[in-house]
Amino acid sequence: MPAPAAPPTRDHPGLPAVRGRLPAVLLMTGSCLPVLGAVLLAPVLPRMQDHFEGVTGSAALVPLVLTVPALSLALLAPFAGVVVDRLGRKRLLVAATVLYAVFGTVPLWLDSLHGILLSRVLVGVAEAAIMTACTTLIGDYYSGRVRDRYLALQTMCASASATLFFVLGGALGAAGWRAPFWLYAVGLLLAPVMARALPNPTTAGLGVSTDSGPGPRPFPVRRMAGLCLLTVFGAVVFYTVPVEMSYLLDDLDVDSTGVIGAVTAVASAATVLGSVVFTRLTGDPRRRLPVLLLPCAAGFLVMGVADGLPLLIAGAVLNCFGTGLLLPSLLTLAMSRLDYADRGRGIGLWTAAFFLGEFVCPLVLLGGKGALGSLASAVALLGFVTLTVSAVLLPLARRTAVPLPRQVPEQR
Repeated sequence: MPAPAAPPTRDHPGLPAVRGRLPAVLLMTGSCLPVLGAVLLAPVLPRMQDHFEGVTGSAALVPLVLTVPALSLALLAPFAGVVVDRLGRKRLLVAATVLYAVFGTVPLWLDSLHGILLSRVLVGVAEAAIMTACTTLIGDYYSGRVRDRYLALQTMCASASATLFFVLGGALGAAGWRAPFWLYAVGLLLAPVMARALPNPTTAGLGVSTDSGPGPRPFPVRRMAGLCLLTVFGAVVFYTVPVEMSYLLDDLDVDSTGVIGAVTAVASAATVLGSVVFTRLTGDPRRRLPVLLLPCAAGFLVMGVADGLPLLIAGAVLNCFGTGLLLPSLLTLAMSRLDYADRGRGIGLWTAAFFLGEFVCPLVLLGGKGALGSLASAVALLGFVTLTVSAVLLPLARRTAVPLPRQVPEQR
């Protein structure tokens, strides 16, 4: 749970002048690259399984081709945050985008399943740097409500791109299981544009004093620990519908890929809608968190008791609307607790927490299914847990809420 309140970060009026929309477009596009790695290959996994059926352990190794970048990202994002703070955001982002393209396209020429798995681990390394640098630069370039809107837009783009990449992966997969890996080459197109168009933030440009007195400047661990723990749980809530919907539909004897795709698209649209509504919210984000968990919990409970497709869709839409509000709220709260000098490390920790939640999500539901006998019951139990977390957060939010940081003129 969130640690006792610490003074929020100050937004400095000396933020870099970001001209035009291109920097924001590039950062949103870069933030979608890890999503591409998470869903692009899902439609071709059965074909990969057939290709490598003679490899010992292929039944377990082939699914790891899809999931291991997320685990790699979760483990390495904190280290990427350290590099971001020490070497610079823009430099790391450009280099990581090039490496993302290189490592991502390696499976086009490999015929070793273990070699492909190693390349996927390296893709996760590049994704950790990209995600951490993109989110940190949003915090560097923008302030106040504009920054909040771009953080919400980051969620919207990720949700919308997940559906797009799933469709593209399926379409390219018709030409063979290797074909989707060509999409990773987009990094070679993005990197030079990023190098040219993105401003290079500096502490001088931000008006941040680097004088922290004698000795090294301590990182605000207590300020971030509780929020990162909550983010792991929030990520489990966020990914339950995308990861488990096809299995819930299968339990209702719905096996049409067209229906599964349509339901997934509707749920993604609800997440986007929630992110749009988030941009209209005002006030202390800590006070909002307990309330934002309620539609997530209610959606899980409806899905857990659904005995037909309409009720299942209604529960998924309600849940995803709530997650569209929840994710940018957690990220905004994390950003508000970090000064410029700590922002890379802090966002690295937050990113690690989020993707750790993505990785453990199916394991949590699998454990619940084993204990309760059905996936629907496990989802309903997660709904009750989400209600409990909301109830625990409510008094903490009231007790620890402090005035919001002074807003500065918005950078557009």
